[in-house]
Amino acid sequence: MKIVFSRKGFDGVAGGVPSPIISGRPLSFPIPTTLQHTRFSDLREPVFQLVCDLTRGRINGDAFCHLDPDIDAAVTKGSRPIGWRGALGQVGKAQSHLRNRGVGPGDLFLFFGLFQEVERQAGCWRYLGKPQHAIFGWLQVAEVVSVADDAKGIRTKHPWLSDHAHLRDGWETFGVSPKVLQNTVYIAEERLSLLPSSNLPGFGTLEEAYILTASESKMKSVWRIPDWLNPHRGGTGLTFHSSNRYSNDLLATVGRGQEFVADIGEKVEPLGWLQSILAL
Repeated sequence: MKIVFSRKGFDGVAGGVPSPIISGRPLSFPIPTTLQHTRFSDLREPVFQLVCDLTRGRINGDAFCHLDPDIDAAVTKGSRPIGWRGALGQVGKAQSHLRNRGVGPGDLFLFFGLFQEVERQAGCWRYLGKPQHAIFGWLQVAEVVSVADDAKGIRTKHPWLSDHAHLRDGWETFGVSPKVLQNTVYIAEERLSLLPSSNLPGFGTLEEAYILTASESKMKSVWRIPDWLNPHRGGTGLTFHSSNRYSNDLLATVGRGQEFVADIGEKVEPLGWLQSILAL
């Protein structure tokens, strides 16, 4: 089995600011785009107001957003189609990495991003504290589908996926061949089968942010990690991270890259760690 630490949402480049943590709960902003059909104003309150306030009007409710991963049924104002489940899309080099590492059914994505606490002052949302990396959601894979191979067939088999960002028209505007683009969708399990006693869905968002950034570090990219992930302590390590990035129980994460894979095999320690994160 594999656990994938998947970087998503706003940051210093995509969106330009951190996503907010509101009273402990993370709210990941979908990144701005010109390709999709969903606008920030289509998302439930107070998302579009938060985006407008925290970007100081640079991004407003009329701007389009890339709603992916789509793991929160209540994030949009409208109702979801019958049979809707969480899903994640990936393309290009990041998808090549997932494919080469054999990420597929049964594996788990843990979504993390750049976050900062916020509060409402004088009618506007404002940041508090400092930016940190935090986990905000999860998705256990049930099925992997290649959009490039048969987009129409996928929409026929899974009609509830038709509105997903990676199933809509327009991906050809990237100017690369479908083979290079590798547009792929990871469909979630209905239930979280790797922790069967949890009775949780196979996808969702955390009630409370799990902070990855070490509290004593001045750099948001330095994480405090469990022993099962630390190769100096018999752990699995993460792809893209050489052994010299680990020191004691800290990891200096790389600045680029979206998908970092830990192959846990049959280890049980990571499952206990996951259980603590999901507050079971």
